[in-house]
Amino acid sequence: MAQYAVLIYAPDSAHAPDATPADTESCDMHADELEAADAMLAAYALTPRHMATSLRPGATTPGPFVDAEHVVAGFYVIEAPDLDAALAIARTNPVLREGGGVEVRPVHSGGVVRSLP
Repeated sequence: MAQYAVLIYAPDSAHAPDATPADTESCDMHADELEAADAMLAAYALTPRHMATSLRPGATTPGPFVDAEHVVAGFYVIEAPDLDAALAIARTNPVLREGGGVEVRPVHSGGVVRSLP
């Protein structure tokens, strides 16, 4: 089955170091649903934009690489038989009801390089 990356765009990430379960509830419920459907292979929540550090030739600056209204707040990888099925799965992401968006991209190659202990 094909793999698709689903990038989550939001004004910022709900996953701050001091986030409460209420702050991340919609994200966590969605992840649980995808896991129960056996669609999700991996998921990563990123910390808020102010915690990013960007590198450019000759410069290191605090903040995200691109100064935009929405940033990548997280991403997950799903398996689906085709793009239409992947889009149907991505349409269930709660960020779409919360003012953000998602981007779905076919995964070309790659995988886990090293498992954490």
